[in-house]
Amino acid sequence: MSPKVNKITSVYKGKVFDLVNEEITLENGKSTKMDIIRHPGAAAIIPFLDKDTLILLKQYRHAIGEYIWEIPAGTLEQDEDPIECAYRELTEETGYAAGKMEQIGAITPVPGYSDERILIFAAYDLKQAEQNLDDNEVLEVYEVKFSDAIDMIYNGEITDGKTITGLLMSSRDKACLVSTALQ
Repeated sequence: MSPKVNKITSVYKGKVFDLVNEEITLENGKSTKMDIIRHPGAAAIIPFLDKDTLILLKQYRHAIGEYIWEIPAGTLEQDEDPIECAYRELTEETGYAAGKMEQIGAITPVPGYSDERILIFAAYDLKQAEQNLDDNEVLEVYEVKFSDAIDMIYNGEITDGKTITGLLMSSRDKACLVSTALQ
């Protein structure tokens, strides 16, 4: 038996996500109400300039009131293929276009109250392109040694979940993954 959704009430329809309240009956027979953020999903990108260097962003995030280190990422547009979102967001945020992109993983960042899934891609064969930031994006683009980025995780400089996960996923098989893609 799977959970049964008894009633869904729309609480808020936003530009990026919707908030709903769902009355459900769980597998154990208990009924409850849950507030859930319905999100279209996102793509995040580890952009490799070469086998040892990648691009990171230092981006202002108003929700937390500070700049944080991140990999490029963006929300899927309606009916957009995640890999197309990855190509688009990489160019818009960094000013680089990828010659090759491959998915290396996926995460569910906050499953307690959101259905968002972020697909993580590695980008290779980067060429300079035109950066095209959204009006609400304030960021700086940095070239960072991969080993330095990993150190930034462990010394607390990188705190963004998708960035930590993406970097650690790409480090798992980095030697094979990057050297093969850059050949």
